[in-house]
Amino acid sequence: MKEFDRLVKVVGRLRKECPWDREQTHETLKPYMVEELNESLEAIDSKDPVRMVDELGDQLLHILMHAEISDKFTISDIVKNITEKMIRRHPHVFYGGGAKTKEDVLKKWHEIKKLEVKKSEKKKD
Repeated sequence: MKEFDRLVKVVGRLRKECPWDREQTHETLKPYMVEELNESLEAIDSKDPVRMVDELGDQLLHILMHAEISDKFTISDIVKNITEKMIRRHPHVFYGGGAKTKEDVLKKWHEIKKLEVKKSEKKKD
């Protein structure tokens, strides 16, 4: 998507050229992330789509900033990870699983998530 690629470039440039953005760390951004989340919730409650677009954009900016700050992961890593997770957690959509109701979906979601946590814990050992 052209707009997303353009935003990634803008954030990269801000990180290099803006004194404030250049000094940010994962830790310094935390309070702003909470603030933006709360503003997004308020926008949802207001049912104002223009406000929602603005506030959700602010959240996306934070994700991109964290990716830009990191020397351990990129925005591509984040996108790849969430894409694979959504496919894994929706077997009823991608693998012909049998979920017919939202309750079926939630039950399977939690089962898959538990398995993922167990696998993650085993990798740490």
